[in-house]
Amino acid sequence: MSYRALADLIVVGHFAFALFSVFGGLCVLRWGRVAWIHVPLALWAAVVELAGWPCPLTPLEHWLRSKSGLAVQDIGFVEAYLLPLLYPTALTRRLQIVLGAIVLGTNGLIYWWALRRHFRLRI
Repeated sequence: MSYRALADLIVVGHFAFALFSVFGGLCVLRWGRVAWIHVPLALWAAVVELAGWPCPLTPLEHWLRSKSGLAVQDIGFVEAYLLPLLYPTALTRRLQIVLGAIVLGTNGLIYWWALRRHFRLRI
């Protein structure tokens, strides 16, 4: 597998992780056991954003891209459409805090609703 393919695979996985971090609680409504995976991943995503840490996948993805030797004009779908979603040019510390709060808030509401529904069914 080429360096570019590995870098693209990491970006796709990174994007899937970000989506699952925010919206994975919806999976819990249907499949409750998903919570065992989702809760730690969502907390990790929130901590990374709130603390201002870089995602550990980012340096690996950058290294793979540099090893691939691609010229700037040789960008494909992943570079053109997914990378700007993961690494917005306007990403500021304030925006990172907002993103972390969105992860916590969205999932907090979903889990509150799921737990409420769960306990209502048991009574």
